[in-house]
Amino acid sequence: MPHAPSPAAAAPAANAEADAGVAAALARNGADAAMAERVKTEFLHAWNGYRQYAWGHDALLPLSDGAHDWYGQSLLMTPVDALDTMLLMGLDAQADEARELIASRLSFDRDLDVKHFEIVIRLLGGLLSGYQMTGDERLLALADDLGTRLLPAFDSPTGLPYVYVNLRTGKVHGTESNPAEAGTLLLEYGTLSRLTGKPVYFEKAKRALVETYKRRSPIGLVGERFDVETGAWTRTDSHIGARIDSYYEYLWKCWKLLGDRDCKAMWDDSIAAANRHLPEEVDGALWYGHVDMATGTRTASLYGALDAFMPGLLAYSGDVDRARRLQASSFAMWNAHGIEPELWDYRKGEVVAPAWPLRPEIVESAWYLYRATGDTAYRDMGRSMFNDFVRYTRTDSGFAALESVVTKEKADDMESFVLAETFKYFYLLFAEPGTLDPEEMVLNTEAHPLRPMR
Repeated sequence: MPHAPSPAAAAPAANAEADAGVAAALARNGADAAMAERVKTEFLHAWNGYRQYAWGHDALLPLSDGAHDWYGQSLLMTPVDALDTMLLMGLDAQADEARELIASRLSFDRDLDVKHFEIVIRLLGGLLSGYQMTGDERLLALADDLGTRLLPAFDSPTGLPYVYVNLRTGKVHGTESNPAEAGTLLLEYGTLSRLTGKPVYFEKAKRALVETYKRRSPIGLVGERFDVETGAWTRTDSHIGARIDSYYEYLWKCWKLLGDRDCKAMWDDSIAAANRHLPEEVDGALWYGHVDMATGTRTASLYGALDAFMPGLLAYSGDVDRARRLQASSFAMWNAHGIEPELWDYRKGEVVAPAWPLRPEIVESAWYLYRATGDTAYRDMGRSMFNDFVRYTRTDSGFAALESVVTKEKADDMESFVLAETFKYFYLLFAEPGTLDPEEMVLNTEAHPLRPMR
């Protein structure tokens, strides 16, 4: 009969096992730190390409080494979007140069019809985070000026914002909008309101969010499009993808950032309805698909790059088990072609829309899940995705969107959100946890960190 080893004999084995565990942990920490540095290096490659070929413009064209301005005149999209990423990465010289460019060159006194939602999440959000991280009053002054110029967008009969507003005249147009564009505004306007002491910003943006919520169906779902003047739905498909996605995100995050109890109540009601009607099990995997907002009847088995934010939101709000399962599905979609497509039919296992504009959402979810669980599998997932990202999209001057994740054909486009979000989430996934704590800072949908001021 075998005998158990004596305590004296067992001690060296236990110590050796402990030492091996410590060595493995140190090796992993070293590998993660090296990955964070690698992400920073690739970020600098993109930033230096912008600086060389597109300085002072909205965005770099990474195949032709040219520049692109959204509205024919630059609003410095890339510098504003990239500023807080550089600050988080400790790239102080680059951040200072970008901040001086913004403070000295950015003007919103322009006869331009701009898309309200995109300007809010990118420019207003970026200026506010930049101000909170640097204390540079010039950034807050720019944010206040921009906010004032954008306010006419809310002057519809319903309080739901028009799609476009002219920065100089306040003239508005674009009546068909959606829950994401109407409901993804309160983090930015709420922060601006508290920093400037002007309640109008908060009041207008909160009304838009509440008016969107009030139009939910009897089963608690919102549709994809509505008319801002009548409030009537023009497309009743319900899902978590484009035109709806960040509506859910801001219900939760407005509670986290602003402590608004109405947002918490709307979140509780809305996420319960989404979790009741949208999920679908296919071969043991969890997906969130499309249904009719009024009946819950399944309309499509579509999921894509934008939908991949939801695991992170679920993890952030405490629903970790569901988040894990949905992230596994997102990663399976990614691995089907080495990069995720814009739309994927999860029942057929087929690409529906093959483009990929360098989106961050799946990486964002990996970071939130890592923060929530400490499970190193999410860092391993991130390492795999970053390798694919660099392999298939890197150019001599930056990173290029893909026309097709199947063929890997590149497009001459590097949106500012690549520097605001995609690189930021990759970096945060591997950086020291204290770099940014989501319990202390709330990231807007463009990944601009905002500090609670309760």
